[in-house]
Amino acid sequence: MMNLFILQLLNGVQLGVLLFLIAAGLTLVFGIMDVINLAHGVLYMVGAYLIATFAAVTGSFWWGLLLMLPAAVAVGLVIEFLVMRRLYARSHLDQVLATFGLVIMANEAVKMIWGTSPLSVPMPDILSGSVPLMGPLQYPVYRIAVIVAGLAVALGLFVMVNYTRVGMLLRAGATNRSTVSALGVDINRLFAIVFTLGAVLACLAGALVAPVLSVDTGMGESVLILTFVVVVIGGIGSIKGAFLGALLVAVVDTLGGVFGPILLREVLDPSAASQVGRMLAPMLVYILMAVILFAKPAGLFGSRA
Repeated sequence: MMNLFILQLLNGVQLGVLLFLIAAGLTLVFGIMDVINLAHGVLYMVGAYLIATFAAVTGSFWWGLLLMLPAAVAVGLVIEFLVMRRLYARSHLDQVLATFGLVIMANEAVKMIWGTSPLSVPMPDILSGSVPLMGPLQYPVYRIAVIVAGLAVALGLFVMVNYTRVGMLLRAGATNRSTVSALGVDINRLFAIVFTLGAVLACLAGALVAPVLSVDTGMGESVLILTFVVVVIGGIGSIKGAFLGALLVAVVDTLGGVFGPILLREVLDPSAASQVGRMLAPMLVYILMAVILFAKPAGLFGSRA
């Protein structure tokens, strides 16, 4: 049981760092630009398809990852210029409708370009295999590398947000956007930087998960709901909140799905415990969100309006 707990805890941490990469961009976009972007999950999907394409063309995962990053920058800049820039002054309802339409268009475009069959990305040889943890317990090297990469990105974002001029503008924009604009900062340029940064992080998450999961259309929708939960729990506009919220949501979701049915067997018969456990497990994340919002309505690190 202890080995199972450690294994699922590591799986939760891995899912957490991936959720953080997506949620960090989403919380900055909403906190600074005041834009509700339902198409953020599309960027996660696009990142997976880009690395699948570049890895297939070059025959190397590392070259595919390297080429994916500038392509993600280009995708972010194009979407910001063509779509998002026209939504800044619009209502949240207009933003929801426009970005939902973008989701539909992006999914259809992906089907036209890559087809409907799932794609696979080969795992790099250097990161294949497993490492022993304790006793007979082993854990895949690639998943450990994903955790390390996510933590490194989180550290880089923390340094950028707290110790650089761009980070100062981001924090100021999240606090009082109109004052930043009045001080002479090019707000459109700042918004372009914020959205492109979020796009790159989401694409990076998709690229990192591609060797583990199959790459297919619609893969961004399933993760988008959890990402919004992470943003709400952590507090809108807070990178620190997004990191802690992502880990909380992922660990609760992972451990709840595995240990919920096991614990219910103490009071129910095995078949009923399995069925009830599968029903209750998806609810745990939302129960966690409700509890946190009851105690802190602005989220863990959000600021009250």
